[in-house]
Amino acid sequence: MALLDVQHVDISYGNRLTVKDCNLSLGKGEICAIVGESGSGKTTVIRAVLGLLAGGGKVTAGDILYQDKSVLNLSKEQWNQLRGKEISMIFQDSGAMMNPTRTIGKVFVEYIRTHENISKNDAWAKGVEMLERMRLPNGDNIMKSYPFQLSGGMRQRVGIAMGMTYQPDLLLADEPTSALDVTTQAQIVRQFMELRDEYDTSMIVVTHNLGVAAYMADKIIVMKHGEIVECGDRERLLKHAKTEYTRQLLDAVPSLGGMRYV
Repeated sequence: MALLDVQHVDISYGNRLTVKDCNLSLGKGEICAIVGESGSGKTTVIRAVLGLLAGGGKVTAGDILYQDKSVLNLSKEQWNQLRGKEISMIFQDSGAMMNPTRTIGKVFVEYIRTHENISKNDAWAKGVEMLERMRLPNGDNIMKSYPFQLSGGMRQRVGIAMGMTYQPDLLLADEPTSALDVTTQAQIVRQFMELRDEYDTSMIVVTHNLGVAAYMADKIIVMKHGEIVECGDRERLLKHAKTEYTRQLLDAVPSLGGMRYV
């Protein structure tokens, strides 16, 4: 049984069809990367999985099954049970998603107490523990900091710490490394791999960086103009791409010191 099964899904905004006939299947502990240019529909797909389509977007055909149950008609209460605990999402710049006038600790404590009947002190301690698990030294100081006082990499680790607090079965990551320098990107990518190994967490990673996808993913989906143009396991897709568009994406990945990593 697949953990997540996206079956022939169309997504529309008003009369405009944005994503057409999307199919995706993800097993326990698998990482799937969705790659493509900006505007190809990548983020729309994972927002649909989490029931967070913005601006009146709707799934207008097909179904999304999580643990064999459709999520398309869940109530607000059912979504509150699912989001954060079983399915979590990490955004492109986690710091930008936080209120700049509130400390990390206030946001983190509120997040924990939304999902768990726990005192503020216990929630604070849990937040500190998660930050330090994500290799952020002196978690207590970070809890007292404002988002703008942290580097991009630190903010991203805060986002990962919050997303992994309840060891979700499914982690959705929307361009989690694109706002970071190359060295920090590599650290965050390794962090994701360690999370998969430690918690057996399944992941969908949206990225325009085929190098990141090639390193992380078990399977890769290539999207263009709202449609899947190619999909398959990593080795097959990287070595035997069937479409010209995928080959162009592969050719665009830069070499490093004369070495190519795709």
